[in-house]
Amino acid sequence: MAGVLFSSLMLLAALCGLGQPMSREEKTKLRNQVVEMFDHAYQNYMDHAYPADELMPLTCRGRVRGLEPSRGDVDDALGKFSLTLIDTLDTLVLLNKTTEFDVAVRRVMTDVRLDNDIVVSVFETNIRVLGGLLGGHSMAVMLRDGGQHMQWYQDELLHMAKDLGLRLLPAFNTSSGLPYPRVNLKFGVRGPETRTGTETDTCTACAGTMILEFAALSRFTGDPVFEAHARRALDFLWEKRQRHSNLVGTTINIHSGEWVRRDSGVGAGIDSYYEYLLKAYILLGDDLFLQRFNIHYASIMKYISQPPLLLDVHIHKPLLPARTWMDSLLAFFPGLQVLKGDIRPAIETHEMLYQVTKKHNFLPEAFTTDFRVHWAQHPLRPEFAESTYFLYKATGDPYYLEAGRTILDNLNRFARVPCGFAAMKDVRTGSHEDRMDSFFLAEMFKYLFLLFADAEDLTFDVEDYIFTTEAHLLPLSLSTAPHSSSVPSNRTSKEELDDSNFDWTCPNTRLLFPDPAFPRKLRDPIRSAVDKSCPRPPPYREPGMGHPPLRAQDFMANNPEHLELLRRMGVSLIHLKDGRVQLVQHATQAVSAVAAEDGVRFMQEMMELSSQQQKEQLPPRAIQIVSHPFFGRVVLTAGPAQFGLDLSKSSTGVRGFATVAEPYSGCSEITNAEYVRGHIALLQRGQCMFAEKARHIQKAGAIGGIVIDDNEGSSSDTAPLFQMAGDGRSTDDIPMPLLFLFHKEGNILLEALKEYREVEVLLSDKARDRAAIFKGKPLPGSVIEGCVDEPQAEGDCLTEATTPTSFEPIGQSLASTSERDRLTQSQQGAGAVEEDTSPAEEVRPPEEEAAAAAGPAEDVTSPEEDLAPPKEERDSEDVEEHEGGRDPEDGEGPEGGRDPEDGEGPEGGADSGSRQVDELLADWREDLEAFQQMEKDEL
Repeated sequence: MAGVLFSSLMLLAALCGLGQPMSREEKTKLRNQVVEMFDHAYQNYMDHAYPADELMPLTCRGRVRGLEPSRGDVDDALGKFSLTLIDTLDTLVLLNKTTEFDVAVRRVMTDVRLDNDIVVSVFETNIRVLGGLLGGHSMAVMLRDGGQHMQWYQDELLHMAKDLGLRLLPAFNTSSGLPYPRVNLKFGVRGPETRTGTETDTCTACAGTMILEFAALSRFTGDPVFEAHARRALDFLWEKRQRHSNLVGTTINIHSGEWVRRDSGVGAGIDSYYEYLLKAYILLGDDLFLQRFNIHYASIMKYISQPPLLLDVHIHKPLLPARTWMDSLLAFFPGLQVLKGDIRPAIETHEMLYQVTKKHNFLPEAFTTDFRVHWAQHPLRPEFAESTYFLYKATGDPYYLEAGRTILDNLNRFARVPCGFAAMKDVRTGSHEDRMDSFFLAEMFKYLFLLFADAEDLTFDVEDYIFTTEAHLLPLSLSTAPHSSSVPSNRTSKEELDDSNFDWTCPNTRLLFPDPAFPRKLRDPIRSAVDKSCPRPPPYREPGMGHPPLRAQDFMANNPEHLELLRRMGVSLIHLKDGRVQLVQHATQAVSAVAAEDGVRFMQEMMELSSQQQKEQLPPRAIQIVSHPFFGRVVLTAGPAQFGLDLSKSSTGVRGFATVAEPYSGCSEITNAEYVRGHIALLQRGQCMFAEKARHIQKAGAIGGIVIDDNEGSSSDTAPLFQMAGDGRSTDDIPMPLLFLFHKEGNILLEALKEYREVEVLLSDKARDRAAIFKGKPLPGSVIEGCVDEPQAEGDCLTEATTPTSFEPIGQSLASTSERDRLTQSQQGAGAVEEDTSPAEEVRPPEEEAAAAAGPAEDVTSPEEDLAPPKEERDSEDVEEHEGGRDPEDGEGPEGGRDPEDGEGPEGGADSGSRQVDELLADWREDLEAFQQMEKDEL
């Protein structure tokens, strides 16, 4: 078996360059690197921040609550009790720093006060401070019993832990037993004047993550009151679960027990509730906790898990998705699945998270199902490192050592600063935030050290302990400690119990991995979906299975018959916030097993089709306003079409005056053909196919067309460009170019039409030099005061009125996209394919865009397409985008653009021409600054 394992690992290394066995010397080097990084963070906290709660690594000082600007609920973790030092105590022992641990314990005993008149989070104080004191006590007792260290220790940390536990107990004084979310350390729950006692809601994790620390405190001290209160809270949450789905919501009313937020997942707000049910069974040996966990887990895998994705659902309608993005806190879940013994989905989800990490350097706080950034922050969370460690322990696969190396490298490259490690404010830009949370020292370095450590590198057997959610170490011997509960638990009914629930409670690698290459087989398709690190073979098709009744290339999202076929195959549509529709296949929802297989093949075809189209993507195009008073200085980024003139093959582009077509939708014969003839027609997105619009304006004599998005506020800054697709028929009859503008950029063009009778634009593959536009003629005078018409000065001017276009790289994983015919995601230098089908009365309905997400339930695996090519930097002088624009309410619409001789020009007529150019540009600059500030403050 060892030879087979070695051979399979060598094969994996040959295919992907990953998974090669790591030498002991290399592991030692990485372990020492972990220790050096810990020293850098810990020593800077002690030198620059102690006794403050946390280090501010950018300004090299401590964060003291009340002295720094409030960060809202985040600051509720700070209680003026040297949080980082307490949170780090057992980390010092694990990293063999017993001398530093001795000093730290003495500091805590002499310097830390727990009776401060300050309001703190019950949840954070429990897991960080109470857990830190109990973990420190466990380590101190272990060292003392070893006879070499801490011989002076007399349970001082345990006494402090009990003092703190008593200060938290008033929070549990509710009719339900669920704790208030906050408590005053000195006065308890006193009412509005102390900002406590008035809250009505708490998160499920906040109420359900007390049992490990409180039970440990009870069993260490012999006082059952703490464990009793924690059990009562868990009992209440269990009773309030949704009985049909066996799921819990995210937020609950602590008095009535009504669910305030009914979305359910395994990430923020719920995560550690599930974690503590399983770990409470492991620590305390009470089967009740395992029974409840297994019932919850079955529902999670039935409704929430869409391997490798974990998507929130509604507890009362668990087949209805609650969101289309995931938060980074769910990264702990693969580690929990290892404890459960369910290794396959753990490998799949971890691989997805690993690829997202490699794509963005860190896990964004939230990311979409196609792995784009949703929330860009990363406060140095340790959950991914935690799951990496547990998977390595369960599999022994050196692939996870490489994942750990990636974590180390990224921390040193992007987060390390002179005074510690700084959280990432935006993973896309690499900007920092002046914070280093205590959990970074409490958790991250524990898991990374253990990942690279061998048994002989540790001073104690870590298998004798269980990790809390803050990675504090509690001894498993507590299960035999005397205890009693004054509050009887509500036993689970016999009907809910099943002996099978106890299966696979602990990992058994011998049975789970009969084939040593099994983990690689699970990872490869996911890696191919998110990152082009390995080639992917063509999808396997069983002989004789035929083709599904609906082919991906024939699918049209606005065809009711097609939608019904999808439903029968178990394929559902998720409406995305940006107007796209995502296709998700659940085999269990198909009308039959045959229909489920058809659905799987349909999803495979959709992904293959999208991957093929992705290779054919065209770069974005430019619309340059060349008439007075712009003279080529305003450039709008546009999306191309898959039909019509290829502007990249045109040396001159297409130049003409813009006019608004009537009807504005362009979905019927153009009624103002005399004005459209010889012009570039402006059209509104919606109601019909893009190709149909092109044919109508072409018949009217237009030399080009610009389709403007009808989704108010859309912009190429925040939405991916796409390619406009045809209508399923040959488009060889459309020789003219058609470009697409999002609403914000389109509104700039419409505003220009309202201000000036004639607006001439140039449609091209990229912004042209002004000298080339005017062909050697004297360049028109400058619009912006102080600029001259020399190339150098012109570049300076451009930065005033325009900003370089930026695009976010977009990967398509488990998701193929289609807009009626097809849609391919885009990024800088490549657009997605899209078709125009939005009805007039809706901004952007699902019929416009459809992204198919592969994630067939019940172990149905579909191959995924490769990630789009990496983002390329563009020359800001080649393509620039005006990010300004007026208030959309200020004269938005299709008016204007007619022949001035008709006298029916844009609103305002001749009077609008009197407006000063500098006033117009000032408005645009003001909007630009506001937009940039909005982007800066978004998160």
